[in-house]
Order: sequence, then C-alpha cells, then structure tokens
Amino acid sequence: MKDTIDVRNLLVRRAEHPLEVEAAQHLRYQVFCEELGAAPSLTARRTQSDADAYDAYCDHLLVIDQARSNGRPFVVGTYRMLRKSEAIKGAGFYSRGEFDLTSLMHYPGEIVELGRSCVHRDYRSGTVMQLLWRGIAEYLDAHQIQMMFGCASFPGTDPLAIQSGLSYLHHFHLAPADIRPRALDDNYVEMGQVAPDWLDRRSALSELPPLIKGYLRVGGVVGEGAVIDHQFNTTDICVIVECKKITERYLRHYKS
Repeated sequence: MKDTIDVRNLLVRRAEHPLEVEAAQHLRYQVFCEELGAAPSLTARRTQSDADAYDAYCDHLLVIDQARSNGRPFVVGTYRMLRKSEAIKGAGFYSRGEFDLTSLMHYPGEIVELGRSCVHRDYRSGTVMQLLWRGIAEYLDAHQIQMMFGCASFPGTDPLAIQSGLSYLHHFHLAPADIRPRALDDNYVEMGQVAPDWLDRRSALSELPPLIKGYLRVGGVVGEGAVIDHQFNTTDICVIVECKKITERYLRHYKS
C-alpha cells in the first residue's frame, strides 16, 4: 500500500468515456485474476481486461488518481451498477446466473445491482472505499433507487472453511421471505451448517470479508444459500439492502 494517499488527487465519479471503462476493466483484471486467482478467458488474458456483456448496460463508478493519470485515467477503485431499467434491455442481472431473483424483480420502484467492486493494491487504506460509498449514495439519490443488491464473495471455494461465517449470516441476517433470493438448485450450498447455539460469534465475524461487513452495517441482509464460483475462486452470497432502512447516520456520513 502507498505510504501516503493525497485525497486531494482522488476524484470519484461515473465513467464518461470508453477509455475510463477500459481502465476499470483493467483494474478488475489485476485484482480478480492476477491477485485473487480468477481464471481468465483467452481474450481476457490477451487484453489484460475483465470485461463481459453486462458492462455495456452498467454505470461504472470510478475513483481516479489524477496525479497518476498521464493521458489515461489511473483508476484505483471501481464499482459497476446495473439498474433494473437497463438490465431488462439486455441479458438481465449478472446475479441471475447464481440466484433466483424473482422476489426482487417484483420489488416496487427502481433497484440496482452492485458488483465487480475492487480497489488497487496501493490504495487499500479505506479512503478509496469511502469515496466509492459516497458515490453510491449520490447515485441512489440521483436515480431514486429503492433497493440495491448483488453478489458478495468470500475468497476460496471450500464452504467448510467459512461455515461459521456463512452460518452467522444465515441465522442472524437472513432476508425476509418476500425479498429473499435463493441460490439456484444446481449450485446450492447450505449456509446454516452450524446451529445458532454452537456458533462462536467472534470467530464467525472474523470470517466475514470487509465488504460484507460494510453491507451489514448499512442494514444489509442475505439470500438463502451460497454458490461456489470456480472461475473467480470465490464462494458467493447474495446481499440485499433496502435503501429506506439505511440509517440517516450513514447517509449523512457518505453524502458529506
């Protein structure tokens, strides 16, 4: 990580040009493939870019270090956001490949899928993620988003290694039935393997990745069942946040 990050050089906004989207896709490749062991396609390996058909329908939120942008944007953090109004123009939501989203599709108002979140290895002090969340808060307002959701991942593909974390989420943060996605049957992994009375909550919480903890802090809940994603070397859950339940304290914090 860089010893110092001058926040005055960091700009958070949506991508406005194809070159900026390409820079975000390159960062995604660096983090997901080179660092975390995702299996890139031949095209991805050749282009050094994590790109798919969903990108064309998404808004791409970026944090750019202007001090290191010499003719090309130096993207140090990114999130992609896919609104329902855009998803229905294409192949739907990315998460539908792992979860049954029927309950969410009937939710009143606009909803948005968040995904492909990552931060450059030199910028993981927390500042960039704070800026991304500020950008998300402004995006929710601008598009009158009522709910956000998406896949969130544990590293690795062995659910037994994270059974305490999965069980904790299942027993204490399960979404209400009317907004609860369910892992598709062919890939369904039971989350509640450890009974509530047998859970060591401190140990369980230590297994949760920072991003999932962040979703819980703003009122997030989880769907039923997990999915092993062998391509990305992760175990995925579906997280749902009803925007009306985000506390005013957090809204003020991220909009300030």
